[in-house]
Amino acid sequence: MEEAKRLHARLLRRGERRLQPLLLRVLAAGDLRYAALLLESFHPPSAPLHNRVLHALASARHPLLLPFFSRAHRLGLLAPLSFTLLFSSAAAAAAAAEASSSSARLAVCAHALLVKSGHFVSGGDPFLASALVSFYAKNRLLDAARRVFDELPRKDAAVYNALLSAYTRGGLIDAAEKLFEEMPEKNKESVQPNELTVSSVLPACAAIGAMELGRKVERYARGRGLLKNLYVANALVEMYAKCGSIRQAWSVFQGIGKRRDLCSWNSMIMAFAVHGLWSEALVLFHKLRMAGVKPDGITLLGVILACTHGGLVDEGKLLFNSMREEFGVKPRIEHYGCMVDLLGRAGLLKDAESLIVSMPVEPDAKVWGALLGACSFHGNIELAEIAADKLMHLEPQNTANLVILSNIYASCGKWDSVAQVWKLLRGKDHKKSAGYSFIELDGRMHKFLVEDKSHPRYEEVYQTLDSITLTMKLVKLKNAEEEG
Repeated sequence: MEEAKRLHARLLRRGERRLQPLLLRVLAAGDLRYAALLLESFHPPSAPLHNRVLHALASARHPLLLPFFSRAHRLGLLAPLSFTLLFSSAAAAAAAAEASSSSARLAVCAHALLVKSGHFVSGGDPFLASALVSFYAKNRLLDAARRVFDELPRKDAAVYNALLSAYTRGGLIDAAEKLFEEMPEKNKESVQPNELTVSSVLPACAAIGAMELGRKVERYARGRGLLKNLYVANALVEMYAKCGSIRQAWSVFQGIGKRRDLCSWNSMIMAFAVHGLWSEALVLFHKLRMAGVKPDGITLLGVILACTHGGLVDEGKLLFNSMREEFGVKPRIEHYGCMVDLLGRAGLLKDAESLIVSMPVEPDAKVWGALLGACSFHGNIELAEIAADKLMHLEPQNTANLVILSNIYASCGKWDSVAQVWKLLRGKDHKKSAGYSFIELDGRMHKFLVEDKSHPRYEEVYQTLDSITLTMKLVKLKNAEEEG
C-alpha cells in the first residue's frame, strides 16, 4: 500500500490524469477509504469505477458505504447494481444486529429513488428485488416486504425465499405456510420451492420451534427428492434437534448415511448434548473419530457440554486441555464459558475462577454469568459479588444479574445486603426489553410475554398454570417427607 501511495504522489507531480490502474491497485490492497478518496479526483466521474468501489464497500460493510452511495446518487452515477449492493449490505447488517438507523433510512430512500426511476414497473432485476425484500424482511418491516413482493411483476425463488424466511422467523407461521403452499400451485411456469427454499425455511422453523411447518416442508422435500441435497438434510436434522424431537433428528441423521459431513455430525452431537443425552453424545463423538472425520471447535464444544451434563469433570478437563495439541483447535470464549459451567456445577468454584483469570481473552458476560449461576446454586457469596460486579460493567442494562445476587444474599440470610441490592435496583432506570416466547399448538404458533393477558383465553391459561404449580409443590413436599 505504501508503494501505491508513492506512485500516486509521482503521478500527481507529473500532472497525470489516468489514475484508473492506481485505483484498481489500491482496491486490490484493500484500502477502501483511500480508494474512495482517490475516486473523487476523477474528472469526469466514472460510473463503472464508482460501482466497483461501491461493490467493495458494500461487501466489507464499510462505514463509508452510505456517504459514498449518497455522493454517487448526486452525481447521477448509480446503476441497478448499486441499489442491489446497498440493499444487500443493509439486510446483512440487520441480520448481524449491526444495523443503524442511518443505514436503514438510506436504504428506504434508495427504494424511493428506485420506484421514481420506474425500474420496478418495468420488471427490473430479480437480484435487486430479492435484495430489497430481504432488506425489509430482516429489518422486521414485514408489511413493506410484502408490498414490494406483491408489486413485483415476476417473482423468482430468491424473492420467495427471502419472504418465507422472514415470515417464519417473525412467528407468522400461517402466512409462511400459505406462501409456501402457493409456490408450486400457481401455474406451469410457477416458482417451485427448491433446495435453497427448504434449507432457508427449516432454520427459521428451528429458531422459533415451528415443528409442524418444518414437517410439512420435510414432506415436500422428500416427495421431490430434495433430501439428496446434504444442505437440506443437515437443515432438517438441525430443525428437529432444536424443536426437541431428538428421535426424528436421529432418524434423518441415520438416513444421510455415508454422505455425512462435519456439519451433520456436529448437529447431532450438539442435539444430544443440549438435551442432556450426554452418553449418546460421547458415543457419537467416538464414532466420528472412528470415521476419520476431524472435529472442529463446534464438535468439541458439544462434547464439553455433554461432559457438563454428565458431571464428567475429569473427562471435560482432559478434552479442553488437549484441544490445541490433539485436534489443532484453539479454545474460544465459548469453550471457556462451557468449562466454567462444568466446574461450577461440580462445585469447583475456585477452579472456575482460576480458569477465568487465566483466559487469554477478556471474559464476556456469558462466562461471568455461568460463574454467577454456579455461585447461586452453591451459595458462594464472595465469588457471586465478584461475578455480579463484572456483569454490571459488561451488561449494565441486564438487572437480572442483581436479582440473582439478591437471591443469593437472601438464601444466606443477609437481609441488609438484600435491601442494598434492591435499593440499587430501584435507583436504576434500566428496563430489559421484553422477549417473546413461542409455543406451537395444533399447528399454530402462539406468541406471549411474561404475565401477558392479551390472549382471549388468558384466564384459563393462568388457572391451568396455577394448577400445575400447585401439583409440583405437592409432589416436592411429598418427596421431602419420604426422604425425611
